[in-house]
Amino acid sequence: MSVAASEGPARVSLRPALVKGWKRNLPWMLPVGTALATLLLWEIVVRVFSVPQVILPPPSAIGAEFVRIMPLLLQHASQTGMESLVALLLAATLGAVIAGVMASIPLARDVLQPNLVALQLIPKIALAPMFIIWLGIDSSSRLAFAVFLSFFPIVIAASAGLAQADETAIRLCRSLTASPLQTFFRVRVPFALPHFFNGLRIASTMAVIGVIVAEFISSRVGLGHYILYASSRMETTGIFAALLMLCIVGLGLFGGVVLIERLVRDRYLR
Repeated sequence: MSVAASEGPARVSLRPALVKGWKRNLPWMLPVGTALATLLLWEIVVRVFSVPQVILPPPSAIGAEFVRIMPLLLQHASQTGMESLVALLLAATLGAVIAGVMASIPLARDVLQPNLVALQLIPKIALAPMFIIWLGIDSSSRLAFAVFLSFFPIVIAASAGLAQADETAIRLCRSLTASPLQTFFRVRVPFALPHFFNGLRIASTMAVIGVIVAEFISSRVGLGHYILYASSRMETTGIFAALLMLCIVGLGLFGGVVLIERLVRDRYLR
């Protein structure tokens, strides 16, 4: 009786810790569990209905092919990943500069914003061949197209953040005779950082898309080139293996943006 009474409070005290740990891990457990369930269902459907691999290979075959051609995929992924990273850095710089000009000069905002919005209405994928004609078939055309595809979310997000800075803090800076440049970097930029990184996360995926689309047209190396090569040989498992590597590259770029955001927030916004 006494043993049960002594164990009762211990069991009860463990429940809040277990519930707290479950809730803390839920944000990553849900997507991982959903992905695993989808792969399992995919495997079962392909096996049960005997779907030919040339139409839809099972995840097990894709995984085996991924391991088999890993060195080749890494060679192509290094090119695609590096160009995506450079394109994202250029897009971030260009977007931040344009947003800063639009936030500082009302006339520039009135001139640039409608034209930027109109530019987004153009089907940018259709313009990819034009970049090849203008800049040639080397990496400069791929970088330019990826920057063109990904800088717009950064401009919109950063300009919105700069415009939503606390007016009370801005008036306080003016009363303390702070210069417009000091007010911009000490008040507007901290308020705009969360918006800027929101746009940067979106741009990280669009930069990868831009590089892949350009590789479809003009590259002899890269995951886009390998996908075209595998499709010409009807190697469906190779296509899916390249897509898996492409997902890893995209997730790595996205994760890098999230990590930098945390570091900047810890240092600049504390």
